[in-house]
Parts: sequence; structure tokens; C-alpha cells
Amino acid sequence: MLKRLTLTPVVLLFLVAVVNAQSATDRQYEYKLLATNRVATMEKEMNEAAAVGYEFEEAVSGETSFGGSEVVVIMSRPVGASKPRYQYKLLATSKTSTMQKEMQEAGDAGFMHREETVFKKTFGTEVTVILEKDLIEPGRAYDYKLLATRKTSTLQKEMSEAGAEGYEFVGVTSGETAFGGTEVVAIMRRPKRR
Repeated sequence: MLKRLTLTPVVLLFLVAVVNAQSATDRQYEYKLLATNRVATMEKEMNEAAAVGYEFEEAVSGETSFGGSEVVVIMSRPVGASKPRYQYKLLATSKTSTMQKEMQEAGDAGFMHREETVFKKTFGTEVTVILEKDLIEPGRAYDYKLLATRKTSTLQKEMSEAGAEGYEFVGVTSGETAFGGTEVVAIMRRPKRR
């Protein structure tokens, strides 16, 4: 006859804490730094890294010593990990209406906003959004709303109105757009209503 082992909640919590503490100190990571001045190149390189287990950590844009104006992306994975978990999509445009449409299509496909930055181009800049899709635990679809204006007081009002509709703030950047000049662009999202 088999005896059933029963753990009290206190003993169970202690065991979980010991395993977590031990595994946190034993972890080692590998990092990949990607740098380019082309959005299509960055998306391709991010997805190649993701295919061998790397995931997005951070992005920054600016001048680098040898590359000129570039976007730099840091990706990481635990040592030995190689199973793909994420897929990435980068959207870049100088037209906020185009970005709104492309973000909504990505949101419908299960991509979530992770970061936004500005790609400097020969003539002006492009607002760039990095989106991530979990391949193992697909999340829900999202509705996205982009708010772009030159006046911060207008943005305050539009964000409050979007908030009243259930949108949460996920990111903000400033850059030149095709028709608005230098604008502040806020990105809002809410779970897609079924």
C-alpha cells in the first residue's frame, strides 16, 4: 500500500524558497548585442537570436563610435537555453496613421508592445516600435491607440480620454513625423474586447 506524502503550506513555501534562492545564484546568462541603422535588418537579427533562445531586454538609439546613428538592442538567454520562445516584429514609420494601422494588425495577431525608440534616417526620423509574441504561452490580442501631437496639453487630454475607454499607457517617444513635425507619440493599449 502506498502512503501519501502531505506537505504543510509552511514546508512547501520553505522548499520553494530554497529552490528559488539556489537557482537564482546558480544562473548564468549569455548576451547578444545587435546594432544597425536599418529597421528590417534589426527585425531579422532579433528573430534569428530569438530562434536560439534569446529574448529582448532593452533598446536605445543614438550615435555610436563606428556605426553613426544606430539602434542598439540587447538580448539575453540563460546559459544552455536554445528553445525559441518569442517572435519579434519591428514597426517603423514617420506617419502615425500608418503606425496605428500596423500596430493594430500586430495586436490582433497576439504581439505585445515591448519598447519604442527613434531611428534616425538621412532625412528625418522614424518612430520605431518593438513588439513581442510569446510562442509558448500566447497572450491575448490587444487594441492599440497611438496619440501624436506637438502640444503636451493636448496629449494629456487625449490620454485621459483613452484611459476612460480602458486603455493603459505603455510607451512614449518623441520624433519627427512626416506631417506633424516634431511630435510626442504616446502608445496605449487595452485587451481586445470579445
